[in-house]
Amino acid sequence: MKSEKQFSALLQVLAGEQQVIQRTDQKAFTLLSVLGVFMVFFIVHFPKLSSNMNLSIFILMMIYMISAMGTIYFLVRVIVPRIQKETIDATIDEVEKTKLINPTFFAGISQFKTADEYANYLKSIASDEKQLYKMFASQVFALGKINNAKNLNIRKSVYFFVAALVSELMMIMIVAFLVFKSFLFN
Repeated sequence: MKSEKQFSALLQVLAGEQQVIQRTDQKAFTLLSVLGVFMVFFIVHFPKLSSNMNLSIFILMMIYMISAMGTIYFLVRVIVPRIQKETIDATIDEVEKTKLINPTFFAGISQFKTADEYANYLKSIASDEKQLYKMFASQVFALGKINNAKNLNIRKSVYFFVAALVSELMMIMIVAFLVFKSFLFN
């Protein structure tokens, strides 16, 4: 009974972590799409910006370019997070190293040469309740690390995105002012 509750709790955390990953990825793709729309908007208005170029527009344009690049960089890091593997002690022998393979992740699955070898390994882990629990716990832990990296990068990308958006809008406001200032003040 106790182990059923432990597994239930672990599987609930696992499902929650997987949902967070899906939502974070969706946010990243949405933000990347919105940035693309604003970049097209910038390209369309670039001739007007360049014809009214002054120091403030140039500075805002540089801020925009750097911010857009920063947004893209951090969004790519959300979509393809880079997580460092935990180091394995060099004193562990080969038999113990094979016990550390997590067959629930692609990296673990791909270490097996055949489907039968994978099935036998999975069956051996499933027969030992402690090993099975450790396997799922390590998966939850790994997903938590991935979620942490993704959330840090999505937060950074949002800051860059806001900076890009504000600088683009400021450029448009300055150009609009320069174009219509004679009309406004005459």
